[in-house]
Amino acid sequence: LSLYEELKKESDALLARKAAESKPIIVELTDGQKVPGKSWVTTPYQIASDISQGLADSAVISLVNGELWDLDRPLEQDCSLEILRFDNEDAQAVYWHSSAHILGEAMERFYGGCLCYGPPIENGFYYDMFLDGQKSVSSTEFGDLEALCKSVVKEKQPFERLEISKETLLKMFKYNKFKCRILNEKVTTPTTTVYRCGPLIDLCRGPHVRHTGKIKAMKIYKNSSTYWEGRSDMETLQRIYGISFPDSKMLKEWERFQEEAKNRDHRKIGKVTLFLFHKYSLLCWFISLISSKRIHEFYPYVVFLFIQDEYWRRGFQEVASPNIYNSKLWETSGHWQHYSENMFSFPVEDDIFALKPMNCPGHCLMFSHRPRSWRELPLRLADFGVLHRNELSGTLTGLTRVRRFQQDDAHIFCVMDQIESEMKGCLDFLRCVYDVFGFSFQLYLSTRPEKYLGDIALWNQAEKQLENSLNEFGEPWKLNPGDGAFYGPKIDIKIKDAIGRYHQCATIQLDFQLPIRFNLTFVGKDGDDKARPVIIHRAILGSVERMIAILTENYVGKWPLWLSPRQVMLVPVNPSCEDYANKVCKQFTEAGFMADADLDSGCLLNKKIRNAQLAQYNFILVVGEKEKMTNSVNVRTRDNKVHGELPVSEVMARLTLLKQSRCRNAEEEF
Repeated sequence: LSLYEELKKESDALLARKAAESKPIIVELTDGQKVPGKSWVTTPYQIASDISQGLADSAVISLVNGELWDLDRPLEQDCSLEILRFDNEDAQAVYWHSSAHILGEAMERFYGGCLCYGPPIENGFYYDMFLDGQKSVSSTEFGDLEALCKSVVKEKQPFERLEISKETLLKMFKYNKFKCRILNEKVTTPTTTVYRCGPLIDLCRGPHVRHTGKIKAMKIYKNSSTYWEGRSDMETLQRIYGISFPDSKMLKEWERFQEEAKNRDHRKIGKVTLFLFHKYSLLCWFISLISSKRIHEFYPYVVFLFIQDEYWRRGFQEVASPNIYNSKLWETSGHWQHYSENMFSFPVEDDIFALKPMNCPGHCLMFSHRPRSWRELPLRLADFGVLHRNELSGTLTGLTRVRRFQQDDAHIFCVMDQIESEMKGCLDFLRCVYDVFGFSFQLYLSTRPEKYLGDIALWNQAEKQLENSLNEFGEPWKLNPGDGAFYGPKIDIKIKDAIGRYHQCATIQLDFQLPIRFNLTFVGKDGDDKARPVIIHRAILGSVERMIAILTENYVGKWPLWLSPRQVMLVPVNPSCEDYANKVCKQFTEAGFMADADLDSGCLLNKKIRNAQLAQYNFILVVGEKEKMTNSVNVRTRDNKVHGELPVSEVMARLTLLKQSRCRNAEEEF
C-alpha cells in the first residue's frame, strides 16, 4: 500500500501536467451528436451527467472508440463514446468483475490467504484463493463474507487505475507467488495495470465501475476446490462464487430462477427413472430406464430415430470408427502434444494406445484410405461412436460433463467453393432439430484469432462464406472477432431453454489444418492430384448426454410423447384382466411404443394410476371386464385428464399420428 501511494502521487502529478496542457477534443455520441471536451480532463461520467443525471447514475461503464473505458478515466483525444448500462453484456461483465474485487477484499480480510484469479463468468463471478492447506472454505462462513462485502459497498471505495512497470509490480506482489507467476508468465509488456479499491490492490486490466457503492445487491452462493490454472499437479485453491445486481429486485428474481432451476435439476428428476451413476464407473453414466422387467434404450429416441432419418435425407453416410488408436495417430493430429493429459491412455505390447476423445482423426483415416476424386465431394461422414475424456472430477456435473459420452458427430470433407452451401445445409439441419425440441437459439460468428495457422487469404475467403451463409439463413447473429479456433473460423450456437438459460451445444467449425497434418488430397477437376480438402466439424446435439440433461430440465421430466421413454402404461383393474392388459401392451410395443403393464405391483387401482402418473407415462390405459369384452381401453393422461373408453385400434391410430407429428403436447391434442 505504501509503495502504491508513492506511485499514485507520481501518476496524479503526471496527469495534472497533461491536464494543464489540455487541448479541445470532439466526442461523438451514439446518436451522432458531437459534444466538446478537453483532453486529459473530460471524463465519460461528466459527459453522461451533462446529458442526464439519470443516465450517469445508471451507467456501469463506457465504450471509447469501441474500447471499454472507466467512467472516471479522462479522455485523451477525439473519440466516439457510448454509455453502457447493466442490460448490456459487456457492462454486466464489468459489473461482476468489480464485484469479484469486492469479494477478494472480503476474502483477504477474512482468510488472509493469497488471492489468485477473480474473473467475471457467464452469470456472476468467483475468486480463487490459496490457503496453504491450512483450511478450506465452508458455506457456514458465507454470512460473514457477505457482511464484509456490504461494509465494502457502504464505504463507496473508488476503483483507482494505475499503470506500473513489471519490475516494480514484482516487488509489490512479492508476498503472493501466484501474482508473481502471472507477471512472469502472462505479462509480456514492460508495464501493466493494477486496480485498487480500499486496501485491495490487484493485478487487473479492468475496467471497473466508479466505486464499490455501485454494487447494490450481492450474494455469495457456492464454493468449491480447484487447482491452479486447472492443473491437477499444481496447488489446490479455494473458489468462492457470487452474484450481484444493481437492485435487490433483480437479485430476488435470480434467486427465484435458481430455485426453479433446482427443481428442474436433471440429476434429481432422472435419478430414479432415467439414469444412474456409480463410484466404480469413473463418473460415467448408466442408462437406467427400467419399467416392469425391461430396460428401455433411450438413445434411439434421442438420436437414431430422429437424427438418423435426417442424415439419410441430407446425404450423410453413417460410419463406425474404432474406440482405441495408437498414440501415433494423436501425434499426427496434434492432440497428443496438447491434449494427452485429457485422454485415457495405456500400454499395449511396446506401444501406447488411447481411447478416442473425438472422431475427427479416425475420419481422416477413412478419407485417406484410397484415392479420392472431386466428384465424391462433399463427403459427409456421421459417427455416433463412444468418446472418452479424462475430465477432472471437480468439473463433472451430472450429465452436463461426463467422461464417457456420445455425440451426433459429423465431418464434411469439401472444397473451398462448397463451404457456403454446406454451411447453409448445417444451419438448416440445426433449425430443423431445434424447432422440434422447441428451442430458440443464438448464433455467433467467431473469426481469425491472433495466433492462427494457415494463409490469411484462405481465412478471409472462408469467413466471407460463413458470413454469407448466416445472412442467407435469416436468423440474427453476432460477431465474435478473434474468437475462432487456431485452425479455422467457426459458428457457435447457444440454445435457450424453458426458463431462459442458454446452453452451448451445437458447433460448426472449419478446419484447414487436419487435412495438412494427414496429407489429405483428392484429384481436382483440373487433374491436380494434390488438391486439398477443407473439413467442417459439425455437431447439433453436441454431447447426447448433455442434451438429455438439458431436455430433462427443459421438460421438467414431462417428456413429449414422441421423445418419451415411458409412453403408455396398461393398468388392469383386477388380476382377471392382467392377460388382456399384457396382450394390449404387446400390441403397442410391436407398434413401436414404449409400453408397459402394471401386472405385479400389488397396488390398488388408484395407486397404480398414481404411480404411472408420477413416473410420467404420457398415457395410462385402464382395462377392466368391460374393456376386455369390447377390445377397448379407458384413456387418461399423466395430468389426470380422462378421455374415457375408446377402441384399442382408435387409440393406437391417434397416438401413432401424434408421435409421428412430433407433437409437443400430445396429451392436450389427443
